[in-house]
Amino acid sequence: EKILMLSYEMKDVRSIDLVKKMGFSKPSISVAVKNLEKAGKITRDDNGYITLTETGRQIAERIYARHILLTKLLVKLGIDEDEAVQEACRIEHDISQNTYEKLKKLADDYHLLDEDGDKVKESE
Repeated sequence: EKILMLSYEMKDVRSIDLVKKMGFSKPSISVAVKNLEKAGKITRDDNGYITLTETGRQIAERIYARHILLTKLLVKLGIDEDEAVQEACRIEHDISQNTYEKLKKLADDYHLLDEDGDKVKESE
């Protein structure tokens, strides 16, 4: 998800960008990047630039859609935006697809997110 978010902000994403954005150590990020590469979720070129594969992008977009929905719902509940972002990061990976879809349906049915002009991206 962070690779996707960084790719929206900058043209090229490197491991050091993930270190700065996520606050983890260089060795931790290096291990994570190698694991993602072995799993076929990313590729790295000779200069160390990271690109999401199609599979990696689909997974990241699903997680990011969860993040957006959860953050907005938590803010609607009156939780401070910074706290909502942090809470959404923790929740987004743990809820089932079924729970996510029910929350999304609730948000859509009750137009909870419409005032922002935002519709939450459909999950795949």
